[in-house]
Amino acid sequence: MNEVIKSLLAHRSVRAYTEKAVEDEVLDQIIGAVQIAPNWVNLQHVSVIVVKDQSRRKKFAALCGDQQHIAQAPVFLIFCADYYRTWLACRAKGQPFDEVVGQIDNVLVGAHEVGIALGTAVAAAESFGLGTVPIGDIRLHALDAVTELGLPKYVLPLLGLCVGYPAEWPGQKFRLPKEAVCFEERYNQSLAPLLAQYDEAYAAYLMERPQNSRVGTWTQLAADFYRPPYDHYPEVPELLRRQGFFHSEQL
Repeated sequence: MNEVIKSLLAHRSVRAYTEKAVEDEVLDQIIGAVQIAPNWVNLQHVSVIVVKDQSRRKKFAALCGDQQHIAQAPVFLIFCADYYRTWLACRAKGQPFDEVVGQIDNVLVGAHEVGIALGTAVAAAESFGLGTVPIGDIRLHALDAVTELGLPKYVLPLLGLCVGYPAEWPGQKFRLPKEAVCFEERYNQSLAPLLAQYDEAYAAYLMERPQNSRVGTWTQLAADFYRPPYDHYPEVPELLRRQGFFHSEQL
């Protein structure tokens, strides 16, 4: 097993950080890896906002549901789907943009490029012995985040990432079996037996964890999370409207 695979397989989410700063040269290499990551047609629809100022990290911790590890981590990266540069290019060539940006595929492209970028940042950071944890709740108060970051039209804040030196390494979360997520040639829809087996193992894992042990199963976790009415990020429709992606009749 090579060192890259060892690092990837050792991944875990870190929510406690030391006060040691992330070196500028290390952060530059992480961002460099993000920039070279795969993207669609080399249009590079991702921007990263680096937040180091402690008072601003505290503000984002509050905006993201009072997640204090955002304030504790020395660096908070915010990954944005960015079509502002595309708009500038179209304007320079005298080409309209508003009539095409609202196609749903543009949101999908921006979202998957942000996912690739964040995954790359996680892998790069962990190769330096840093810890990370992704933050989806940057979308919880998305309109305030847009204002705080000074984002122009056509830019969406989609994910955050805490980066810092770990104060502790937590245990790894127990994942689904490979057979439930990787299929040969065609999707296997007969997953109920695998999920039942996973539920049994997952429940035992939860009870045996040294910290934050609890009772439950994975299927119950999934059902509870998506229990109607599901409205975890209520500002997202307005975010899409204000940032120029959708008109009211499209939502």
